[in-house]
Formats: sequence, C-alpha cells, structure tokens
Amino acid sequence: MNIGILGSGLMGGKLGTLFARAGHEVVFSYARTAKKLEKLAREAQGNARAGTPGEAARDADAVLFAVHWSRVKDVLKQAGDLSGKVIVTCSLPMAADDSDLVVAHTSSGAEELAKKAPRAHVVSAFGTVPSEVLFGVFEGKRRAKRPSLVYCGDDKGAKKLTAGLIRDVGFEPEDAGPLRVARYMEPFALLIGELAYEGSGGQELAYRFERLGR
Repeated sequence: MNIGILGSGLMGGKLGTLFARAGHEVVFSYARTAKKLEKLAREAQGNARAGTPGEAARDADAVLFAVHWSRVKDVLKQAGDLSGKVIVTCSLPMAADDSDLVVAHTSSGAEELAKKAPRAHVVSAFGTVPSEVLFGVFEGKRRAKRPSLVYCGDDKGAKKLTAGLIRDVGFEPEDAGPLRVARYMEPFALLIGELAYEGSGGQELAYRFERLGR
C-alpha cells in the first residue's frame, strides 16, 4: 500500500520505517527539517521517500497522523483534501507544554480529529505503545505469540486496513470497538508515557509491558 506519514517525529519516523520495511511505499512528511525527512527515507531500507504533507496524503491508501495536537490545524491545511482517506492516528491531544490532556472524558483526540476531517475514516491505533519497543516487536514478529495492540474506529474497511498494518509491525490487533473508545485509550497512553519517562523503574515497566502474559 501507499502510506503517507503526517508527522515524522519519534513515533511517525519509527512506524514509517517499519511500514517501509514491511513492503509498503512510504512518504515521510512534516518534520523539523527537510534533511531529517531525507535521512528517514534513506534509512528506512525500503521504498520510502521524503515529501510534503500534500504529497504524503495525495495517493495514500492510509495516512498515519502523528503530530503534536498544537500542530493539527497546520498539518491538515498542508495535507489538503482527505476525503475517503483512512487516517490512523496515534496522537494524544496534549497541551502546548505537554502538561495534560486537553480533550478527555466526554470526547477524545481521535474523535475531534474525525470532526476536523469529516470525510475521512479515522482509526485510533499505536498510541498506547511506547515508540522504544517498536523495532524489537517488529524483529520478533514471526513469534507464535505476539503482543496485543488495541485499536478502535467506526468504519469497517478502515479498521480492516489498520489491523493489517498492526500485524505488519508485529502486533496482534484487538478490535476495541467504535471510535469513542479512544476516550479510554488515550488516558491509558498518557499513563504509559508517564511510566516510561518519570520515576525510578518507569522505563522498565513501560518498555517491557509487551512481555506480560507470555
């Protein structure tokens, strides 16, 4: 498939690289510098290239949305018409200083994104996984027992496509239901992030969670 990456930071860069290594055509876009995009494309070791958000979205079968909440308006403007596109979002609706969730309880970032791109099909996935584990999971994806990854959305076709991408990365997809379930997934993702980056032993707890249940 053609996968457009909107937001080629830590999570977008790693997932885009894995999608390319899994055989998809990937366009990296929306990073701090053009040099970073070009480096990502070179190091992906697959059919990947650097481009603009418009180029990333234009021919995409799916778009990975991985930008900070403060940049949503800008990246959507640059991406252009997303009608009919599958948008897989792993972005958390964080305040500008990353201090708290600015959308929670009665809605979610995924639902708000769906309102901003009403003709697209939004699926929430990958947001509950620390980016540091992604390469390790991908390298072990042929194991008999895979770590589970929950996702949610309202469109059946979009969810089927997303489940395939989840398997390509090395996880076993678990359908959590409609998009409104993201209201519960996003606070959990924030908790995982806090475990990963704060306190003694937090990184071990977060980075090794995929081993639970084995």
